[in-house]
Amino acid sequence: MRRIAIYGKGGIGKSTTSSNITDALAESGKKVIQIGCDPKADSTRLLTGTDRPVTVLDLMRGGRELVLEDFVREGRHGCLCVECGGPRPGMGCAGRGIMAAFAEMERLDAIAEYDPDVIIYDVLGDVVCGGFAMPIRNGYARDVFVVTSGEMMSLYAAGNIAEAVNGFKDDGYARFGGLIQNSRNVKDEDSLVDAMAAEIGSRTVFRLPRSPEVQLCEGKGTTVISGAPDSEMAEEYRRLAHTLMELSEDVSGGMRLGGLATGCDCND
Repeated sequence: MRRIAIYGKGGIGKSTTSSNITDALAESGKKVIQIGCDPKADSTRLLTGTDRPVTVLDLMRGGRELVLEDFVREGRHGCLCVECGGPRPGMGCAGRGIMAAFAEMERLDAIAEYDPDVIIYDVLGDVVCGGFAMPIRNGYARDVFVVTSGEMMSLYAAGNIAEAVNGFKDDGYARFGGLIQNSRNVKDEDSLVDAMAAEIGSRTVFRLPRSPEVQLCEGKGTTVISGAPDSEMAEEYRRLAHTLMELSEDVSGGMRLGGLATGCDCND
């Protein structure tokens, strides 16, 4: 089983990239679960065609005992989709929300039930608090990639995420795989991204070109893989998915690789 976490600052195209990777892998015959770890709960909308799916935390607030079918949705090419969700705006900690959702999936033994080939964690990475770092610090993810552009704030976020991963490497869990460039046509963009990769001791593993197909398909509520399968951009996403499979490691276990680390550092 591959356990891949894809991080990136809000608005950088992390969820679009994650969803197209998931769709490409599912299209190739892999059994894939994408777990959205963003309180906006918009990670899987291009895979399911649902703007605001029922999240794990939505259901947990109802107070009844859940089963997996309550929140696991089938998406394009048979992929499986989960949205962790978050607290009500202005109430509580989004990082703790991720922890609660993961604990519920673990209680229900989601991985044993579905036996996926690949888990894709789509994680907000503006600020890597303990909750948002949970996939990499508590043994849920093995390989971490960051979506960035040549824009200053996305590069800054990439550096923070790399620092967080390296801070937990002694636990034997996640390892930093590199940067995925989601191009914005910034001046000298390739050089800027490569310079950040060198600064954090990593590499740029793939460059996605800027393409109008992405926005056109998003407007239709679908991935490029499913909405424009014969396009050059769809081929780019397929190549990216293949690259991540080549760079990631096959590991066994349930929701976690094993052992326990600390959880969220937040007090609320």
